Amino acid sequence: MDVIETQEKEYKRRFFTGTFISKEKLEENNISYPIRLEYYKIKNNNSEYGVEVVKTEYREEFIKIENEAVIKLTKEEDIINNLIRKLRDNFVTPVHLNEVIAEMIF
Repeated sequence: MDVIETQEKEYKRRFFTGTFISKEKLEENNISYPIRLEYYKIKNNNSEYGVEVVKTEYREEFIKIENEAVIKLTKEEDIINNLIRKLRDNFVTPVHLNEVIAEMIF
């Protein structure tokens, strides 16, 4: 478990699930290198849950890593677990995380 400190609070980050984007999906988008998505459940001292998505591109020349987190989504662990599974099942990347969560919540 990782501990992340921000100006507001301390957050604990725990790996929840991960997946590689299928070769077929990559080829549809003219991508020739593997991409792994990892989804982390984060929790602060007030038992508020959030999510972080980490995208790793295994390019021939280098490895590129992107991440994005949304904190304070819910105090219900079952809700965050279901949300993270939906993000994984739909291959949500860091760049789309905020937009997708906004659509899911509202």
